[in-house]
Amino acid sequence: MSTTANFADALIEAIVDGVVKRLAGVQSPSSSPRLLTVEAAAQYLSRTMNGVRHLIHEDKVPVVKLDARVFLDVRDLDRVIEESKETAL
Repeated sequence: MSTTANFADALIEAIVDGVVKRLAGVQSPSSSPRLLTVEAAAQYLSRTMNGVRHLIHEDKVPVVKLDARVFLDVRDLDRVIEESKETAL
């Protein structure tokens, strides 16, 4: 094999490895939980936990109570995001 062919093979292998690593970090929609804890919802919204609690207290996002635990539905969080979008002035 020539040096050019070796380089091409190495380049292709590096690209494939990079794609595989990126795909490994992507979860399929079915594997993502629908209900999130306040902490996970804070990460999802890029807010603090107190910020999420404020949204709950202001009735901007409903909660799901199961047993003694409080969860937030991802669909409700997505709705809050969509309703908060503004167009440029």
